[in-house]
Amino acid sequence: MQSIKNEEGSTMNYVTLNNGVKMPQLGYGVYQTPPEETEKCVLEAIETGYRSIDTAQAYGNEEGVGNAIANCGLPREELFITTKVWITNAGYEKAKASIDESLRKLKSDYVDLLLIHQPFGDYYGTYRAMEEAYKAGKARAIGVSNFYPDRFLDIAHFAEITPAVNQIETHVFQQQNEARKYLQKSDTKIMSWGPFAEGKNDYFNTPALVEIGNKYGKSSAQVALRFLLQKDVILIPKSVHKNRMEENFNIFDFSLNDEEMKKIEALDTGKSLFFSHHDPATVEWFMSIV
Repeated sequence: MQSIKNEEGSTMNYVTLNNGVKMPQLGYGVYQTPPEETEKCVLEAIETGYRSIDTAQAYGNEEGVGNAIANCGLPREELFITTKVWITNAGYEKAKASIDESLRKLKSDYVDLLLIHQPFGDYYGTYRAMEEAYKAGKARAIGVSNFYPDRFLDIAHFAEITPAVNQIETHVFQQQNEARKYLQKSDTKIMSWGPFAEGKNDYFNTPALVEIGNKYGKSSAQVALRFLLQKDVILIPKSVHKNRMEENFNIFDFSLNDEEMKKIEALDTGKSLFFSHHDPATVEWFMSIV
């Protein structure tokens, strides 16, 4: 993990992916951001200091991200853009066409990180199209999302290019310790979706987070993000409110000691607060929306 100051004086940590590409450890996510608000929100995030933006075909807001990329005034190479191939585009031919469509919407010749969004459908065909895009310079790195250890080990073994990232539910109540053991073997980084678990389990009033936050003059949200940062997790918190964007960004001016890290580690349940991809009912639900 490397810490660098940008021209505005803001500090950002960078992680090095398994192919040598450097990625900001803290980014801005646009999941559930309305398409009509996306450009404004992304521009505000960039103004705040974010340089990594995470979107997806399924979010329906790639064009808003693309407009922000075009209008932010920064060179494209200063930004790190992630998108994901959705289940309806699974399979080599569909995925290949969808990648080009995503690039068109994003107004860019390439994305910095391209992921399979869900482990359903012909994701092997999808990954072959992504490997091809990587070799053609349309993606600087490729990876997966929502792949539990069993499916991750499968694709990592048989794919030509080892996934650089696995974007999975990761927060203080689900720290992905089991997955981490297997991902580390291929130097695949954990990228968190839902770092605040959407407020479940009375997240922001968790006594350990509040207590530690009071010590440093930080919110429970900032403490939670700092914890994950120190656990080498890539973060993409989402907010449509600029003050929250700023709060989530200001986590580089303090650090947690070993005792505080252990206190938060003790919150881990090892279970999802959302759903399990091993649950047939969950799989049926995913199949019903495609």
